[in-house]
Amino acid sequence: MAFLIKSMIGNPLSGIGLGGGDKEEEEAPKDPAKAAGMTREEYEEYQKQLVEEKMERDADFLHKKAERATLRVCLREKYRLPKSEQDENMIEMAGDDVDVPEELLKMVDEDATEEEGKDSIMGQFQNLQNMDMDQLKEKASATVTELKTKAEEKCSVM
Repeated sequence: MAFLIKSMIGNPLSGIGLGGGDKEEEEAPKDPAKAAGMTREEYEEYQKQLVEEKMERDADFLHKKAERATLRVCLREKYRLPKSEQDENMIEMAGDDVDVPEELLKMVDEDATEEEGKDSIMGQFQNLQNMDMDQLKEKASATVTELKTKAEEKCSVM
């Protein structure tokens, strides 16, 4: 009868795993190739392929970062901003074959032509033609009258 009760309830300390329990569990294979279900040669080839892919991704990422750094350097030169050593180091790490991507270069060129048009004398004339002269005259006359009234309040001679 004691056997029957013991088998139904079980030993409460057997689940803790103090090393006194039975070893019914299968041990994981020590060889990673067998764990992946491959032969040793297949596993080595797979690992080589993973390393090559990672190196290729890292090289592409470094090249993209160098392209962005090149664009930032171009913009800094254009707007006469201080140089960044971090960008220069990134370009050196990638090598001399780094060019700015064509899409970004087109965007910068478009901005440059727009700014050149605004900075030129002809661009200033066009801005003057687009302005409403009547509105400009009204603002100027309002400013002058406002200055006169303030001056009259502060100065007793006027």
